[in-house]
Amino acid sequence: MPVKIRLQRKGKKKFAFYHIVIADSRAPRDGRFIENVGVYNPNTNPATIDINFDKALSWLQKGAQPTDTCRAILSYRGILYKNHLLNGVKKGALTLEQVEAKFEEWLNTKDSKINAKKDKLHHQFNSEMKKRMDDESKVRASKAEAIAKRNAKAAAVEAEVEVEETPEAVVETVPEVETTPEVVAEVEKSPEN
Repeated sequence: MPVKIRLQRKGKKKFAFYHIVIADSRAPRDGRFIENVGVYNPNTNPATIDINFDKALSWLQKGAQPTDTCRAILSYRGILYKNHLLNGVKKGALTLEQVEAKFEEWLNTKDSKINAKKDKLHHQFNSEMKKRMDDESKVRASKAEAIAKRNAKAAAVEAEVEVEETPEAVVETVPEVETTPEVVAEVEKSPEN
């Protein structure tokens, strides 16, 4: 029976995550499987990989063949490297102590790379948020300044209207007219009245 290490799709439409399963190669993609060894979620950055290291390694040593994507996932987590080192022990090229030392060294460098990427993404996110907040505060300040100018202009116009409507100003602006009997007679004869 040819055994594969492959992905089994879960999740909803356009938001898939995967179970990493050991299955017969003749079984359907989301069908029957032998054992579930982990979860792969590509929706996060960096992708979340939660895998049972020992189970996956034992299945690799028993001859299970990973698909291309699973091979990349197993390589990313170091399972293929550990399998390679253990095959060196079987051939007599290495000892178990050397294998553990090499694997720990590789694991430390890999963890530092992953942490560096997470820190970079976190720093990038924070800088983008700070830039957006600065831009937003500039826009808010310019809007407040425009509103203040408009309010000041409206207050100035209103003050001018109040000055023009005062009785003293009206009295001062009206010219004096002589009221002689001839002028009164002309006003009474005009067709407008």
